[in-house]
Amino acid sequence: MTDAPQYLLVIYRAIREAGDEEPIAPGYVAEELDRSPSTATETLQRLETQGYLEYEPYEGATLTDRGRETAAELYERYVVLSAFFRDVLELPEPRREAMELVGSVSSVVTDRVAETLLDAEKAVADERPPSVE
Repeated sequence: MTDAPQYLLVIYRAIREAGDEEPIAPGYVAEELDRSPSTATETLQRLETQGYLEYEPYEGATLTDRGRETAAELYERYVVLSAFFRDVLELPEPRREAMELVGSVSSVVTDRVAETLLDAEKAVADERPPSVE
């Protein structure tokens, strides 16, 4: 899906922040992903043909059920990766790094990272070493 995960994630996050299903403008998507408006428009049109969203020129994109489900899964990965990059690796731009990798990392990996982070946080709270498997 190339950089499609980032597009779906940007739209999903914008919808979550706005609290409604209004179309997300291609200019907003382009700006968030540091892409040209024409590249963003072409990618949104391609995602529409793949069934992930509905795109209306000059209005924007809304996620289909398929797109919403895929984007929700990507969002979960994004949150875990962001936390890992921020709290464990202490990267200066954890959200940007998470956005770049979100489509390349499986849910198995992010589930394991989440389990490890939660186990480590619980260990600190319990003053015991985290389990190593």
